[in-house]
Amino acid sequence: MLNRRFLRIKVMQALYSYFQHEKADMKQFEKEMFKSLDKIFELYLSILGLVSDIHHVALVIIDENKNKRLPTQHDLDPNLKFINNSLLVGISENTELKTQLEKRKVSWQNDFDVVRKLFVEIREGEAYKKYMSSKDTSAAEDRDFVISIITQHLSENEVLISLFEDKNIHWADDTFVAFNSVIRNFEDFTGEFKLSPLLKDEKDDMEFMSELFKKTIMYRQQFEEMIGRHTQNWEVERIANMDMLLMQMALAEIMYIPNVPVKASLNEYIDISKEYSTPNSKVFVNGVLDKIIAELKRDNKINKTGRGLKEN
Repeated sequence: MLNRRFLRIKVMQALYSYFQHEKADMKQFEKEMFKSLDKIFELYLSILGLVSDIHHVALVIIDENKNKRLPTQHDLDPNLKFINNSLLVGISENTELKTQLEKRKVSWQNDFDVVRKLFVEIREGEAYKKYMSSKDTSAAEDRDFVISIITQHLSENEVLISLFEDKNIHWADDTFVAFNSVIRNFEDFTGEFKLSPLLKDEKDDMEFMSELFKKTIMYRQQFEEMIGRHTQNWEVERIANMDMLLMQMALAEIMYIPNVPVKASLNEYIDISKEYSTPNSKVFVNGVLDKIIAELKRDNKINKTGRGLKEN
């Protein structure tokens, strides 16, 4: 579900917070880092729960219409294509999802009016009208339609985003990732809905995050000195805090995490700097790290293990 770049960003955020405290407890901050990761899974589950409840609202409205004092023929014989959507049915009936939502006490029950408004908005949209008028009944069409609900009505809905933030402060920066995870989960649907795990390889990914977090802290002074030697025209204090942190993380990964290719590490931190630091950070970070990597290779201080990594 979550790729390595996002894991690096989570480590970066934890380290940035850690270094703001003079007497920070490394174990406590590492624990909080993994807690924030779990909260993303909770947000992912919450979005799936919302989709399930939107499906439920459609059923409620059909029953309400049938029980009108003077129901129309359409009320009595409604188009059930939305109700019978195989992906929506799969989500609503998924036992694992129900168990997780109950276990984590994630519910939209207190926001039923919001869920109902979202369904009404969806029902009035062009994608819904096109879907309901189509004679196709394939899993692919069902999947594509539900994905369109996410992209057109939910992922950028300001009321919904605000509601997520009110529910959990950690979710403010993670809604984009959670919605993308839901979409990727749906893209795998071919007739049976299954929950995606938070991490592709939980043991390996969590070990990667832990090592990156700890090694950056342990060797921070060493990395700062290395960076200082290759930024002679700059005082270390003048380097943007985020640039310094990203370069320290890159060096920790390059020097002390043996199973990640050097080039992959370099490219990842350059890309992260474009999003999280200054407009000039990409060129600066790339230039400094290139010089340091050349020096490390010359001195045989990069020891990668694993197939295809030794030449790095």
